[in-house]
Amino acid sequence: MLNALEVFTTVVVGVMVGVEFSVAFFVNPILGGLPGDNGLRGRTHGARLLGAVMPFWHIGSLVLAAVWAFAGRDDDGAVLVVTAAALLILSVVMSILLLVPINNRVKTWTADGLPADWKQQMNHWDRFHYVRVAVIIAAFALLVTALA
Repeated sequence: MLNALEVFTTVVVGVMVGVEFSVAFFVNPILGGLPGDNGLRGRTHGARLLGAVMPFWHIGSLVLAAVWAFAGRDDDGAVLVVTAAALLILSVVMSILLLVPINNRVKTWTADGLPADWKQQMNHWDRFHYVRVAVIIAAFALLVTALA
């Protein structure tokens, strides 16, 4: 049963990393490369769609890692799993404090009602997101190592 939890947790976190990595390094740069504010619709739609899904995914990943850490506390890789769970806690805290406030503003924007600093807000979100992606990649790497 523990092996199934370990594999399932690693897959869930790995897919989450893939989605967040894709947003950071492919989707947002593609949208940002469109002329004017043409990428804005994509980003506002993404803010609504991913803003509804990702909180459950991040918190669910954290819960799975915590359960694994508790259930496997006597295993050799327990320290790695606990460290991964701590990094996932950090990613959730970063999301709540840094990314969600910006995301909540972005999802209400329309082409007719943009704040003057909308590009700067997008740049801030992107920079915070890069750091969060690095944190969850590290957590994933630790989980993979613990699984091996």
